[in-house]
Amino acid sequence: MEREVITSKANPLLSRVRKLNSRRSFRRGECAFAAEGPKLLAEALRWGAELEAVIYAHGVSLPELPAQARVVEVADGLLASIADTESPQGVVFICKGKNLLLPEQLTGRRYLLLDGVQDPGNVGTIWRTADAFGADGLILCNGCADPWSPKTVRSTMGAVFRLPVYESTLETAAEKLARVGIPIYATALWEDTVDVRSVSLERAAVIIGSEGRGVSRQALELCKKTVRIPMRARCESLNAAAAASVVLWEMARSDGRGEQIER
Repeated sequence: MEREVITSKANPLLSRVRKLNSRRSFRRGECAFAAEGPKLLAEALRWGAELEAVIYAHGVSLPELPAQARVVEVADGLLASIADTESPQGVVFICKGKNLLLPEQLTGRRYLLLDGVQDPGNVGTIWRTADAFGADGLILCNGCADPWSPKTVRSTMGAVFRLPVYESTLETAAEKLARVGIPIYATALWEDTVDVRSVSLERAAVIIGSEGRGVSRQALELCKKTVRIPMRARCESLNAAAAASVVLWEMARSDGRGEQIER
């Protein structure tokens, strides 16, 4: 594995990492994102992510890396200058992003749609939970947080490399789900709201609303029915990530196949 040493803070590769960390438009234009830490690097390697470059601090040991990856050693201070966290874990890497367009033909059975969830930590946590409970994909609608932002990527704990995420309008997502016979439900209090435990979610898509306003009226008009998570009357609502976790568990519980999650 050929390695090189960079000593200048102004080096183009290091500047590229900073742009990937700070600018959504740059990430999209490059179809790439930066991530950091040995655990995320191990997950990227395990799941066949396309690595463009791996930058590590002097003295940090690296796993076997693919031949096409550029491997660069830097001083601790330089690594800190490109890391998004206050306490870097010794390695930062650039990874190619996967296509975010919703496929013309959906082949899965269970999807989660996020309607304007703007906190990257929530999006990443929901992504991680969707992967854990066997969802087939996560669909981001109405200005959700960038799936490739550093905080989102960290919050996925590796799910960014395992479970597909798509960006779409609600109308397009609803049309493609209807095309394959997948009903859409939304977590909201509405005239037809029912207990989430009373609905079969074995083959379904569920919409989770934003942190501030909940599910949009547009989403309500597109869904078959609204569902509620039973809770104490004195509690008004759940955090978006917490609500998604409950819904995803119910989706997994409704699945009679038993092949995707441990029982």
